[in-house]
Amino acid sequence: MAQRPDSEPPFGEIGDRLAREFTGVHDERTVQRCVAAARYGALEVTGAAAPDLVERVARKHLQVLAVVAAEKRRRSPRTSLGNTP
Repeated sequence: MAQRPDSEPPFGEIGDRLAREFTGVHDERTVQRCVAAARYGALEVTGAAAPDLVERVARKHLQVLAVVAAEKRRRSPRTSLGNTP
């Protein structure tokens, strides 16, 4: 089976590092999608995908997703009746 381009080093290493960093927050698939999006975004904007830039952008995306998920959980009703403050 052929590997996808975003799983090749150093991008695979970036994904592994971020997956460890966000264990319990995001699944590995989400991390890999953020790395791929950051890589292709960098290519689109700058014409190159420097690994350090890809890692910083992917990490920021994952942090924002974590904040949004936490806010959604905070705002969701705590009972099936939906009558708690």
